[in-house]
Parts: sequence; C-alpha cells; structure tokens
Amino acid sequence: MKKTVVAIATLCVVGLSSTVVAKNAADTTPAQDIETYRSYFTKKFPGVPLQEFSNGVYAIDKVSRDSWEAIEEFPPYEPFIEEGEELWNTPFASGKGYADCFKDGPAQRKNYPHWDAKRKMVVTLPLAINECREANGEKPLKWKVGAIASLLAYMGYESRGQTTNVVIPEGDADALAAYNEGKSQYFSRRGQLNFACASCHMQSSGMHVRTDILSPGLGHTTGWPVYRSKWGNLGTLHRRFGGCNKQVRAKPFKAQSKEYRNLEYFLTHMSNGIEFNGPSARK
Repeated sequence: MKKTVVAIATLCVVGLSSTVVAKNAADTTPAQDIETYRSYFTKKFPGVPLQEFSNGVYAIDKVSRDSWEAIEEFPPYEPFIEEGEELWNTPFASGKGYADCFKDGPAQRKNYPHWDAKRKMVVTLPLAINECREANGEKPLKWKVGAIASLLAYMGYESRGQTTNVVIPEGDADALAAYNEGKSQYFSRRGQLNFACASCHMQSSGMHVRTDILSPGLGHTTGWPVYRSKWGNLGTLHRRFGGCNKQVRAKPFKAQSKEYRNLEYFLTHMSNGIEFNGPSARK
C-alpha cells in the first residue's frame, strides 16, 4: 500500500450510520451490526447476490472475474489441498491423529471461530489444530504459511458449502466484550497512514487503487486460506491481517494473538449466512 498514499490518503471511515461506526463499540448489538453492515454493501453494490460476496472483488468487477475464472480452471491451491489431506491422514507419534481431535472429520469451517466459555477466549481453527498437535506431543506449526495453510486448505475444501454461523452467546458478557474488541479493531485507525480496515474495505470498496480494486468487506473470511499471486504461495487469514497492518505502516499483532482472534470473530460474524468457499485464489 505504499503506492496508495497519493490515491487515498485523504479518505476516512464514513459515517455509515449511527449504528456500526459508533464511538463505543457496545452501543449496538451484533444483530444490529450484521443488518447495518450487510445493508451497506447490498446498497453500494446493487444486484450482487449475497452469496457472491464470498468471491471478493470478483463479485463486483467483470474484468477481474474473467481473469479469476480462467485461473480457477487450474487452481494454484490444488497441490496444497493434496498436501493437507496427506497431513490429515498421517498419524502422530502417539498413534492418534487429527481425526481424534475433530470427531466429525475435516469439514470444520462451520465450527470456527467460536467462543470458549470455559477459557473465556475466541478459538480459531488454526489454534485448535495446534492445540491438537501439542496435546499429542507434537510441535505446533507456524501460523502463517506452510503445513498449517495446507491443512486449512484441505479442511476448507471439505467444508465448501457450509454456511457461516458465528454465534455471540446471549448473556455472556465476556463473549460480547471479545466481539466488541474485534469490532473496535475493524473500525479503529492506526499506523502512519491513519487507516482502519473499514477505510479500504467499506468506504473505498470498489474504488481503484492504481490497477487494483479494493474488495468489499462482506464475505472476507469465507475463502481462506488464500493463494495470493503477490505471495506466490498459500497463506492464512492472520497473515493477511498482519500484511494489512504493515501496509498502513502500523506494527502488526502476532498471528493468533487475542487481537486478531477477536477481529476474526467479529468479521466472520458479519458474514453469517454466506457459504464458505475456501481455499481460493486472489491477486
């Protein structure tokens, strides 16, 4: 984003309504947030079906979509799915495997992220994978790339068609606090460029930044892990969170930090009702 300063340095997060962009994140309920968030994008991009937002910029730009559909004929993430399946089926030294931790098989996207009331924290799928490994005497995997991305690719592929349904438990003040912290992360400005996530992916969604078009935030969590042409490999959602922070010249949080897990909790909740379609390919 270094080259975007001239193009969008003066942009700010718009007053979308008196609901989502509130001074205090607790001013609105999760249900109100979904209604306002979804309404904003469906009004901004009329005619785009809700499920299409899982395809990011390819849902709103025909030229980009044509190129993407050509790539999808021979998707670059296919070898990672195969590697992930092999990892899933390889037993640990203990004799157990991932199937012993995830009893209903690899199609797990519908279950994550979720609120763990006992531990009072958001649990993501990558976190659950590494906790499974450590419980069986294995070393944890790195969070951003490599084996964990391949596992997530296989599990994501097996989860295609499942519907996002992140629940914020009613009456659980800690769960609501975590959700609101993620919400604040999304709308708070940071870094030398003084941008928020919403600066690019709400107000400026659909706008050109030189040759790129900023994708709408609705559906952002459905296609992960992602093979990005820029990366030349497969990466996780938290890798992208960190990259965005760096692009606005802010110090990123660590992958799977409380801050990023709460952000994922909020952002995935905003996509409730949209089907998972990962892994996917993006610019």
